[in-house]
Amino acid sequence: MTKRDLAQKAINKPSPLGEDIDLQAYSPDTEESPYAPDLSKLATQEKQCMLNVGVTPDDMSQRAGTFIQMDHSVIHSSVNRDGLELSSTAEALKKHDWLRDYWWHAVDVDADKFTAYTELQRYNGYFIRALPDSKVIQPVQTCLYLAHNNLAQKIHNIIIAEEGSELHIITGCTIAPMIASGLHIGVTEIYVKRDAKVTFTMIHNWSPQVVVRPRTAIIIEEGGIFISNYICMKPARTLQMYPKARCVGENATVRFNNILVAPAGSTIDVGSRMQLEARDCRAESITRAITTGGIILARGYILGNAPDVKGHLECQGLILSERGTIHAIPELEGRVPEVDLSHEAAVGKIAEEQLEYLMARGLTRAEATAAIVRGFLNVDIEGLPAQLNAAIKKAIDSSDKGFL
Repeated sequence: MTKRDLAQKAINKPSPLGEDIDLQAYSPDTEESPYAPDLSKLATQEKQCMLNVGVTPDDMSQRAGTFIQMDHSVIHSSVNRDGLELSSTAEALKKHDWLRDYWWHAVDVDADKFTAYTELQRYNGYFIRALPDSKVIQPVQTCLYLAHNNLAQKIHNIIIAEEGSELHIITGCTIAPMIASGLHIGVTEIYVKRDAKVTFTMIHNWSPQVVVRPRTAIIIEEGGIFISNYICMKPARTLQMYPKARCVGENATVRFNNILVAPAGSTIDVGSRMQLEARDCRAESITRAITTGGIILARGYILGNAPDVKGHLECQGLILSERGTIHAIPELEGRVPEVDLSHEAAVGKIAEEQLEYLMARGLTRAEATAAIVRGFLNVDIEGLPAQLNAAIKKAIDSSDKGFL
């Protein structure tokens, strides 16, 4: 049975997690957007939206490559460094016959109706490949931009870090300000080969009536390292993602860092599933969650299925509104004796003594609250280049000052 046959059978299969969505409520197509060889000439509004998710269209000097997709159209793709391949997935499939071995290999095409829909309504996405032993230290910047109202944007991305390589990616997903509703489905398959390292930083900036369904899976080989940083601080009607990382080689490492803010009316269901399938693998997931009236489900799962593996889950949540809710859902599964798995979670409000301490030093209550929240959201992430640390800090500092 072909992948499209499997997708056709699964097109009505609901997701086991998150609100069920009527795919027919969204338009599958829109007109093509023109190619933009010079990003500085984009509309000011478009550039500002991209800046809000860590993409800098006016400054290409500090990045290894740039890829921007507007709705279903690739409007820009360029490479500034050796050792890097970057193109649309459609172009990459034409160029590399072997790429079909990676297509729907990490993510099951029939996982749910969102993956099935992406295959049946195939459009673009990005293909990023670090060549063997290449160290692409400057980040590759990608932007997936939803520009038309009530559109179902389908994305299928492939990332490959070949043996001994290093790759850093900032991907920003955002929406034009006038968009009232839309659906974003992003399938991303990531392959970290032996002794390679991938840092994948994703910043989301949506609007209150947008439905978001990322579907991501990662396969990490011997000695490989995968670090995921996810930031969502703006409202979305409903966002559900549960990336799965499989450490299939000895000494493989995976880390997930999530920074989540749920305003009123938003439901954010974000987790990570980490499977340690070879000796001496390591896994860690750290989540910082704040609700100002919305619902957050912070999931975490670690499977220890090989000797001498270690894993840890951590979720810290702040409730800043009586209407807000945070569910911390940790799950550990050990299948052999020699595993070391742990978790910790805490959900509550800001301690009054912390506020009083800062207010005694001249801050107003609102200023003291904002200072505590910013400190709470600043997760220390090891091993990031300066550009990625700066992008994460900017995303936190430039968030809507009124969200408190």
